[in-house]
Parts: sequence; structure tokens; C-alpha cells
Amino acid sequence: MHAGGGRLCHYWQVGNHVGGGQAAGEKLVEATNRMGARLGVAWLRLAFAALTVAAIAATYQHSMTASGRLPNVFNFFGYFTIQSNIFILLALAWAGLEGLRRVRVGALGTEFRAAATTYIMVTGIVYATLLAPLGDVGGAPVPWANTVLHIVLPIYAPLDWILFADRPRLLFRRLPTVLIYPAVWLVVVLIRGATDGWVPYPFLDPSNGYGAVAITCAVIVAVGLVFGALVYLLSRLRLVRIG
Repeated sequence: MHAGGGRLCHYWQVGNHVGGGQAAGEKLVEATNRMGARLGVAWLRLAFAALTVAAIAATYQHSMTASGRLPNVFNFFGYFTIQSNIFILLALAWAGLEGLRRVRVGALGTEFRAAATTYIMVTGIVYATLLAPLGDVGGAPVPWANTVLHIVLPIYAPLDWILFADRPRLLFRRLPTVLIYPAVWLVVVLIRGATDGWVPYPFLDPSNGYGAVAITCAVIVAVGLVFGALVYLLSRLRLVRIG
């Protein structure tokens, strides 16, 4: 009985050792897969950031060529489309570079990307509903760049946010910070429209009547708040874990 018990104990130890080794191997494979996924997503984000830079540069180059002089930077960069795309390319580049360093973006970077994602979503919905129906005058003059700035990024950014679970959950008490930039932008645009007459979009033209412009602004802010709340809510979603 003693010898048999010893053999059973030995077999149990061997089996436990093998099982532990298999578990460790599975964890190693899982960690390796996550590391590969993190690097892949990092490069994907950097690629979209670079594409956005190229689209903005192509639009600027076209404006310079068409006018024969350097575009007014306050006008060119005064468009919400350009600014929101700059926000999202910075957010994606930040997340991408941190991913290459194999570290997770902190709360501040995540809030910045949440805001940038909200702004680019607003850009997409405003373009689809108010600008695209105007034809060529409603978008960027370079067709492929217009597609990138008004369609590709407004689709990719929320998909990235939804799919890749490498961000902390955001606190809803921080949601109002999403509205700071759009509110400032609207104030600046309204002041410019009333003083030097420049407005980036026809629906913000004071000649439409300040009542109509005020309603449009209120709707845009409300849409931004809804999209921001959705982005904050989706920060709790964990679909594809990459780190």
C-alpha cells in the first residue's frame, strides 16, 4: 500500500506539473497575442493619423494653387472639419505611439481621445445632413481628401473607440469638458461673422438671421453632448482586449 501510494503521489505531482506547464504556456501565448494585437492597433492608428495629415496637406496645397497665394491660415484652419481632424489625428498618434511603447494611455489622454472622437463624429453627421447635399461647395475641394476628412475618419474613430479595449472607463462627471472647445469655436465664428463677415459654413451665416443661427448652434451643441455621452458610455465596453 505504501509503495502504491507513493507511485500515485508521484503521478499526481507529474500530472500537476504538466498541467501547470500547459497553463503557463497558454498564458504565454495569450500574452504574445495581446502584444501583437497592441502593436498592430498602434500601427493602424498611426497610419490613420498619417492619412489625415496627408488629406489636410492636400487640401491646403489645393487652396494655395487655386488662389495663387498662401491661404489665410485663420480661415483655412477655422473650419470645424479641419480642427476636428487635427484633434483626432493627435489623439490617434498619441495612442499609437504609446502602444508602440507598450504602455496604456492614461486618463488625460483617454479624455482627450474621447473628446476628439466626439468632435469627428459631429463632423461626420453635420457633413452628411447639412453639407453633402450642397454638392462640391459643401466639402473639401480635393475629392479623396474630402472623403478622408468627412467620411473615413468619422467612421474609423468611433469604431476604434468601440472595438479596442485599451482605455480606462471615463467618469460621467467629466463629460461637460467635451463641450468647452465647440462652445469656444462657435463664439469665435459668430464674432467673426458679425465683424469681418467670414463664416466657415452657410448655416452659420448671420444673414440667415440670428434666431436661425442660434437654433443651429443649439442643435450642434446638443448633438455633441449626445455623442459625447455615448462615447463616455462606450468606454465601459470591452470587445477586443489588446493590453
